[in-house]
Amino acid sequence: MTVIAEANGIAKPKSRLNKQHYIGFFGCWLGWVMDGVDSFIFALVFVPSMRELLPASGIEATAPNIAFAGSMMFALFLVGWGMAFIWGPLGDKWGRAKTLALTIVVYSVFTGAAAFAQDVYQLAVFRFLAGIGVGGEWALAGTFIAEIWPEDRRAKAGGYLQTGYYVGFFIASALNFTVGAHYGWRAMFLCGLAPVAIALAVRLMIREPNKWEKKEVEAKKGKPLREIFSGEFRQRTIVLTTLLTCSIIGLWAGAVYAPAALTQLATKAGYTGKEIPQLVSYSSMLFSFMTILGCLTLPLFAEGLGRRKATGLFFLGMMVSILAAFGYLFYQQNSLIPFIVAMAAVGYFGGNFAIYSIWIPEQYPTTIRATAFAWAISFGRFIGAGVNFLLGWAVSQTGTLGYPVAATAFAFGIGILVLPWAVETRGKGLPD
Repeated sequence: MTVIAEANGIAKPKSRLNKQHYIGFFGCWLGWVMDGVDSFIFALVFVPSMRELLPASGIEATAPNIAFAGSMMFALFLVGWGMAFIWGPLGDKWGRAKTLALTIVVYSVFTGAAAFAQDVYQLAVFRFLAGIGVGGEWALAGTFIAEIWPEDRRAKAGGYLQTGYYVGFFIASALNFTVGAHYGWRAMFLCGLAPVAIALAVRLMIREPNKWEKKEVEAKKGKPLREIFSGEFRQRTIVLTTLLTCSIIGLWAGAVYAPAALTQLATKAGYTGKEIPQLVSYSSMLFSFMTILGCLTLPLFAEGLGRRKATGLFFLGMMVSILAAFGYLFYQQNSLIPFIVAMAAVGYFGGNFAIYSIWIPEQYPTTIRATAFAWAISFGRFIGAGVNFLLGWAVSQTGTLGYPVAATAFAFGIGILVLPWAVETRGKGLPD
């Protein structure tokens, strides 16, 4: 039997996982996979979609206009994601499984609807509404898994869950390589309808966590949004929200603009036609694989070093690799391969998001846990949206995307400075 060592040196058997543990995790993980597909689809297809929709909207499809319009779409998607804080109180009052299934339906329906957009304004509305659903899935899935998995396996479960989002990046890249390359950007969005089936399975197969059922009556009477900003929870909420904002600003800028940067570098290197989207797809797959690796290894750092030090290590890695990729290599001759390597490092350290699935649930009781999770991951999207507006403006004004994106690396420096105020929860159980 696999064992783990306790602090006193006596080995203790690991808790066994039952059918509900596996079914619950797999349902949440699949939902998070499709969340990642949805989030990354537009990063892969925004150039061809803008080339078609901008003229239909009375706007010339120049390179600066495409970059600016794409940034606005990303910003609106993040605003929609920011609105997802509404799912937290619903999850605390209605239940985790019910609310989780509803979030999946929302983002899949409006992703599919984007395939029928006739101009950039319709596409903007669909992406905004899809963002609302996407943002809610992580909060409910992270809360659900933390509450149903055994305490001695919970940290690893948080890391495993986060891999789903980046498996979604990998799948989106594969879809772009096949469906997108042959049938165009509209077919890519149609693929986003698939998660409706997952939502149905989640609702039918997953039971509510015992922890929530025991607190259901109390949770329905509470005012969770008020509680997460009161007493002992105020500082925790502010610190976690700040850290997540730093993660969002840095990773989103790097991940979103990587396909466009790779397209430019590949063109400069002599690639043409279908070779370019295929190269971008291969590179995106590598980025996704490295992020999955980061998510799998981060729980080991979190258990060995503690939550704060592990977060600081990954933040430092993000800051250095983004500066190297966009601030230096993007402007060098024959730098396509070195840029891809640097983006692989960005991918690995982008696994810092896995820490939140472990860390946030450990700081709040059951009655307000989903609300705290949803708020922390949502608020930063508004800031991220503002940064995307600024990036779009900076790219259009300077005619380059390298330096503006590189500047977002300093968000991780801010995060490192904030970490001393975070609560260290290594070795502590999930509060009731």
